[in-house]
Amino acid sequence: MSKKKAGVLRAYNNGEFLNSAGARELRILSEFIEPKLRFSKNKIVDTIVFFGSARIKSEKEAKARLRELKKSGKKTSRKYKEELVLAEKMLVMSRYYEEAVELSKRLTEWSMKLSEQEKRFIVCSGGGPGIMEAANKGAKLAGGDSIGLNISIPFEQFGNKYLKAESTYEFHYFFMRKFWFVYLAKALIVFPGGFGTLDEFMEVITLMQTKKIKKNMKVIIYDEKFWREVINFDKLVEFGTVSKSDLKLFDICNSIDEVFIKVTEHFTKHYLK
Repeated sequence: MSKKKAGVLRAYNNGEFLNSAGARELRILSEFIEPKLRFSKNKIVDTIVFFGSARIKSEKEAKARLRELKKSGKKTSRKYKEELVLAEKMLVMSRYYEEAVELSKRLTEWSMKLSEQEKRFIVCSGGGPGIMEAANKGAKLAGGDSIGLNISIPFEQFGNKYLKAESTYEFHYFFMRKFWFVYLAKALIVFPGGFGTLDEFMEVITLMQTKKIKKNMKVIIYDEKFWREVINFDKLVEFGTVSKSDLKLFDICNSIDEVFIKVTEHFTKHYLK
């Protein structure tokens, strides 16, 4: 019997190969198969996805940052004034963090009463800071599980402290992360956010508009004042670039009570008969 040559690796143990350009297809496939197996193992049937800015802080953090800034020196510098304006804005925006916590908590408490065998309508976020953290925090305060679909990027994104290791999924490819956001989701709640939030919201709406998403998914954008200042939906209809009926693909809500009622009634009507 011939002996195996020292230093010769099987392909699936060869890190240099697996991280090479030639094995990209294998890495993409692994980000489909590994989460699929873990979702099945953890008996997760479907999710409620929270999108929103990674930069929005809790009220406590926003107040602390503002206090810290006011105590610092160089109060006449241009940089200080810019940072002060931003800190004051972040304190105003912190209400979205607190409201995301409360909404996630209420939805988790509701979903935990449904089944002991399966995990239904589990809160799912991008796993990072800001609104993502708020969603996972709310679920933890309710005593329930939640999911974080994290993404490896140079800044802003890191796994938040309200997630268990087994509930955190790490992605390299944005499109595979988006796939898992949408595939399990029965509802999507879009809090105020920036480019990433807009990208995620618009992609989902496009998939619904083009009937690529066939399931009955409830999409809600939170806070009419913010979103109507950011996107002029009516102008899109006026210019003929979307149909008036396309605006029915999503709802606009202004309170967590309104969101809670719309989401739970939607689930009861379409998925809990």
